[in-house]
Amino acid sequence: MDIILVPGFWLDASSWEGVAPALEAAGHHPHPLTLPGKESADANRAGINLQDHIDAVVEVMDGLPGKVVLVGHSGGGAVIHGAVDARPDKVERAIYVDSGPLGEGGVINDDLRVVGDDVPLPPWEDFDDADLVDLDDGLRQAFRARAVPEPRGVARGRQQLHDERRYNVPVTVITCEFPSAMLQEWVAAGNPFVAELARIPDVEYIDLPTGHWPQFTKPSPLATAILAAVDRTEVDEA
Repeated sequence: MDIILVPGFWLDASSWEGVAPALEAAGHHPHPLTLPGKESADANRAGINLQDHIDAVVEVMDGLPGKVVLVGHSGGGAVIHGAVDARPDKVERAIYVDSGPLGEGGVINDDLRVVGDDVPLPPWEDFDDADLVDLDDGLRQAFRARAVPEPRGVARGRQQLHDERRYNVPVTVITCEFPSAMLQEWVAAGNPFVAELARIPDVEYIDLPTGHWPQFTKPSPLATAILAAVDRTEVDEA
């Protein structure tokens, strides 16, 4: 199975280096992506928006022969949902890692500090304690050293969706900062925050208790969770 790995804010393809080898060892073909404007700290991010990141994922999908599994971490969840909307018949399953599908007109995060065309990685004290669970000093230093500013237009661009067949694509949500039971309670209560997720009939939840960056704090359990979702998808298809 071709598995496209979409990083969250401030991260590039290398952020999946603790996860991708286990997927490959299981016989799959991981495709970790570096999205436009995130090639380096010096890359030009002017004019790059959310749709550009979605289009970059779709281009990779179109270059692969069969159906794919999409994995999106954090803000990458909004990106893969846009790609599902663009190519609903091309996606076997969408896996959201401490994230979820962003609905029509939504933005990923317009509260983050902007410097010109960039959204730099904030200081650690700006994050909630739940974000930083298991992210020790060494991991924080490594994260900050590799961090690339996010394009302003990605953080603040509005999601534009067109094809309701996106709701037919099975979804796995890997919850880290809070238990999946809480997320399911929000869905049942009609919380607007999860309105798009609530419209998807085939959703499974996997709990992976840690902070917001499990690819750093729990890479092996994250790979196991992704593989479990992919294996179920292949069984269903068989």
